[in-house]
Amino acid sequence: MTPGRRLAYAVLLCAAGAGLAVYGVTRTWSEIVTARPGLSSLRDARTGADVEPWVIGLALVALAGAGALLATRGLLRRCLGGLLALAGAGVAAGAVTGRAGLDVGAAGTGATVWPVICVLAGLLIVLGGLWAARSGHEWPAMGARYERRGAAGTPVTDADVDQRVDTRAAWDALDRGDDPTAR
Repeated sequence: MTPGRRLAYAVLLCAAGAGLAVYGVTRTWSEIVTARPGLSSLRDARTGADVEPWVIGLALVALAGAGALLATRGLLRRCLGGLLALAGAGVAAGAVTGRAGLDVGAAGTGATVWPVICVLAGLLIVLGGLWAARSGHEWPAMGARYERRGAAGTPVTDADVDQRVDTRAAWDALDRGDDPTAR
């Protein structure tokens, strides 16, 4: 498998895991029905985001990190992979702890399915993050067309940026009434 394809798979693992986690944590995990004589029953539905609100934040961090895998390279990409693995572990742990003490009531199978999907999504993020942490430095970086170029087509260095162009002569010519575009 080529390095570019491995990068694409790691990004897809993290993005798919983050998307599944966001979807699963926003579904109903618990529904408590309170019967009221003579009136309609009260339904209190709680989502995973109501139970563990930080899980959705970690899933969004993982989604942003999946995009950042494309823009980074080398050691920074490997560190980002470790961060993604931690975020995925947090998503999985949050789904387990959120479901552990929850009274599911009348939620039915959704009380089990959605937390399990969140755990699986967290594991996808962990897998993609560990893959990036292990071999992300070998993957290709963004193309050179995204690099800043100088006049000769060579990459611009910090020394080039620090050199200031003296435009005083051009301004003086404009003050005299010379039109620099007429040449």
